[in-house]
Amino acid sequence: MTQRTLTVALVGAVSALALTAAGCSRKNEENKTTGDSPAAASQTTDAGKADADMQAVLDKLASLGGKPIETLTPTEARAQPTPAAAVMALMKEKGIAADTTVTTKDIAYTAGAGSQKARVYTPVGAGANTPVVLYIHGGGWVIADLDTYDGGARALAKESGAIVVSIEYRHAPEAKFPAAHDDAVAAYRWLLANAKTIGGDPTRIAVAGESAGGNMAVNVAIAARDMKLQAPKAIIAVYPVADSNMATGSKVAKATAKPLNTPMLAWFFTNILAKPGDALDPRLNLVAATLEGLPPTTIILAEIDPLHDDGVNLADKLKAAGVQTDLKEYAGVTHEFFGMGPVVADAKDAEAYAGSKLKAAFGI
Repeated sequence: MTQRTLTVALVGAVSALALTAAGCSRKNEENKTTGDSPAAASQTTDAGKADADMQAVLDKLASLGGKPIETLTPTEARAQPTPAAAVMALMKEKGIAADTTVTTKDIAYTAGAGSQKARVYTPVGAGANTPVVLYIHGGGWVIADLDTYDGGARALAKESGAIVVSIEYRHAPEAKFPAAHDDAVAAYRWLLANAKTIGGDPTRIAVAGESAGGNMAVNVAIAARDMKLQAPKAIIAVYPVADSNMATGSKVAKATAKPLNTPMLAWFFTNILAKPGDALDPRLNLVAATLEGLPPTTIILAEIDPLHDDGVNLADKLKAAGVQTDLKEYAGVTHEFFGMGPVVADAKDAEAYAGSKLKAAFGI
């Protein structure tokens, strides 16, 4: 199949999913008029059944009254309640105190164009020359920010004992692909040169990210290889965006999952692409990238997630390329579960697992 045929197929799939999203939105509005509550739509259909603690987060998120992201403008979407807000609400209800073992400080780094904000997470008691993790948040390159993904970055610092630098980057559609990817690579180069200024060891740096951030974490390692920069010690990719095919098994079977559904993925691609052919760029379509020579990679997946098969397909490609690859998936949880450790048991386990992989890579 030619690249042009693949591009046309992708664009067609995106268009079809956009129509599906509109239909789902109308159905949601009809349900509201017939007495169906958002919280009643538990994850028990084709998307899979969520564990009780995960379902509690989904129910709390539904109760916050958000609208379907795929039916909104980017500005409207950025104002919607987030899974992180649902977790915070549950923590407050349960009397769970916020973590105090990690301190934070906001700084700026030299990005691909101008500068961007970053947040430094330092474990209490960390000494000089502490290993560093460049962490890249998710949100489909369109929504979310450092606050939305505070849980994941904080958990990695706590579980690994490393300093975690969570970066902001340019968002689409204001800055189309590859702006965010360029910022992520620039952040890595900045860390190589400036790790000591935050108490970090520039010889021990890893990359990590969730969703779109997981995609960019892998891309940073590829860029480091191609630019002949110091290689990251490890990659942690949590449910990464890795396959532009909008009809993978999980994107079909988990199309109605929450909080991420397949029409949302189409919406993200529609917003980030400068031109349709960009969908096949190996930086977005990672399964087509040259992956040889990358550092040890850990991929963490959720069962109830349209991106599940992206991670599986990427793991297969990495292994075929000779990269040391660990794949760990969790049943009964959804996209965004990582970082929910205070209220979701599997999230706590996943955070500890990622931390153990980083410790091994750093030799601590």
